[in-house]
Amino acid sequence: MLSWRWPLAIAIAALVIVAALIVAWLVTRRHEVSPEAAAVYDLHEDLAGEHASAAMRRWRVWNRVGALLLAFVVIAACVLVGRPGTVDSQTERQGNRDIVLCLDVSGSTLPYDHEVIDTYRELVKHFQGERIGLSIFNSTSRTVFPLTDDYELVSQQLTHASDVLKGVESQQTIDDMSDQQYQDVSDWLDGTQNIPNATSLIGDGLVSCAAMLPGFTYSTTAQERARREASIVLATDNVVSGKETYSLAQALDLTSKANIAVEGLYSGPQSSEKDATTVDMERLIESHGGTFLRQSDATSVDALVRQINEQQVHEVELRNKAAVVDAPGWWTLALIVLVAGWMLVAWRLRR
Repeated sequence: MLSWRWPLAIAIAALVIVAALIVAWLVTRRHEVSPEAAAVYDLHEDLAGEHASAAMRRWRVWNRVGALLLAFVVIAACVLVGRPGTVDSQTERQGNRDIVLCLDVSGSTLPYDHEVIDTYRELVKHFQGERIGLSIFNSTSRTVFPLTDDYELVSQQLTHASDVLKGVESQQTIDDMSDQQYQDVSDWLDGTQNIPNATSLIGDGLVSCAAMLPGFTYSTTAQERARREASIVLATDNVVSGKETYSLAQALDLTSKANIAVEGLYSGPQSSEKDATTVDMERLIESHGGTFLRQSDATSVDALVRQINEQQVHEVELRNKAAVVDAPGWWTLALIVLVAGWMLVAWRLRR
């Protein structure tokens, strides 16, 4: 619906124009020759000829057209002075999540990490305000990229990780890898195997991932922590080899105290889903308020990740906001056309 933000300006502009016309008319009247004055010549007699008379009629027509166009120019200008506008109503969504992808990169989980990364590469295209980070761990941890809402950087890093891990999707792809591909995978995993004779230290890896989130490693007030929801997507098969500093149970106790939700995703062969380590991971995750999913719960790792993402959705607000915005639209075009037409008529009259 069209409205005017400064309607009083239209009235003022109209009064100014009317006043200017009245003044011009009065000035013209003062300079008119009185009927009693002696006439030096008679214009009508001079224009009595056929060609002169036709030229005079054309001049009068163009003059009236010019005056009419000028009047429309003035009207359009007055309307624009009043700032025509419309009400713009839209729904604003702003995510308030902090998400850390915490991926076990031991040999048995790498093929599933590739699917997790590919899914989040698609999901991040629809993020608005969410911050996401990626940490990978084996015996030690490495931050691939910190918590950020720079989705261009996130997309680049996830795409690179996906390209690197394509070669470890199956035993066949591993056998077909070139020396350069082996080197690329090794470079990407660099920093995750710094403790000899130890792999997949789940609790230590989870603590390292939690350290990326505000409020875990330093003191914050409850109000500051409440501003954003914090969650970790922990993808692992929970098969530990070596001595941990933190067990999975201890790490979950720490994240729970910091109000960080941990969602568990079993990343391992389906044949091991009933193993004691898997059952123990499920019990610990769910006892701390998280969700635990395995491949038998859905058709693919992609479906599992999307299910976790939907369960994590928290939005600051989802509301309609209305604002009055300028909408000069056709009035501006009309003014331009009218001014151009008036200038063309003025040029014609000068000829």
